[in-house]
Amino acid sequence: MSSEAPQSAGLAQLNERSREIFRRIVESYLATGEPVGSRNLSRIIPMTLSPASVRNVMSDLEHLGLIYAPHTSAGRLPTEIGLRFFVDALMQVGDLPDAERRQIEAQVAASGQSYESVLSEASSMLSGLTRAAGVVLSAKANVRLKHIEFVRLEPERALVIMVAEDGQVENRVLNLPPGLPGSALVEATNFLNARIRGRTLAEARTELERSLETARAELDQLTQKIIEAGLASWSGGGNDERKLIVRGHAHLLEDLHALADLERVRLLFDDLETQRGVVDLLGRAEQAEGVRIFIGSENKLFSLSGSSTIIAPYRDGTGNIVGVVGVIGPTRLNYARIIPMVDYTARVVSKLLSG
Repeated sequence: MSSEAPQSAGLAQLNERSREIFRRIVESYLATGEPVGSRNLSRIIPMTLSPASVRNVMSDLEHLGLIYAPHTSAGRLPTEIGLRFFVDALMQVGDLPDAERRQIEAQVAASGQSYESVLSEASSMLSGLTRAAGVVLSAKANVRLKHIEFVRLEPERALVIMVAEDGQVENRVLNLPPGLPGSALVEATNFLNARIRGRTLAEARTELERSLETARAELDQLTQKIIEAGLASWSGGGNDERKLIVRGHAHLLEDLHALADLERVRLLFDDLETQRGVVDLLGRAEQAEGVRIFIGSENKLFSLSGSSTIIAPYRDGTGNIVGVVGVIGPTRLNYARIIPMVDYTARVVSKLLSG
């Protein structure tokens, strides 16, 4: 978690009094979403300071870019730089209580062993526990194939049904060569099923390209064309091979304080609908070890909606990172509670997928 604060030298010199007042401003914001003023702060800080002294400290914090005054309010809120500084330097992330660990394990494991159901349950569970939107980005390419079947729709179009070992079913429409006899579809099905079982899409493509080279003499030319057309359509492309699961949109509508909040949530919904951006953002976290946190404009995607994203990568049985799991919500998420929750959920998902 790297700090984005441009005045890091000044931040490092914050004395204990300034840190305490800043911490209280952030904690009040995370709890209520409301600005807090010097009079209230002077009552709750564990040191004797007059409201005037507190105002002086607040003025220094504002000069450092850590807090700001919304509208004409006498109270202050943390800026995004302030939140980042709090998360990186002042916040203490505790361990998850055993009861929550057990709840996460039980809930995700109870979903069944299919890849899809484990990820869907992880997303729903995180949403419920954090009161934010749960998100999972998975790579469909890592699902292992069990069976392929062709169903003719029209003379020159067929439906390709791919069944994965975990029960997922995917359908794609394929263009057929003109005048294709039914026997060629049967031959192509048999050829494919003899070679794809237990392989990922990427592995299956490699194997089929190799097999086609050696089997060209035995295969009918039209059958070869179907297999090649299938390979072309399955190669999909980066984002096509990835699946985004978002659960708990409704949580983002709770606890709104103003029309501005509603507008931000509407913008966030728009961002979540245009999935490509979300896939790109979450994909950036796949290269990292452990939890990644993006606050507000630190991620270009959600900068308008002023949202935060807390995500962690999960792995398959071979130890490769195959996706990310986490939450998206307002910048006033309960970071200290959610960070270990996301981290532990990613570990549970990894364990189930590798099991």
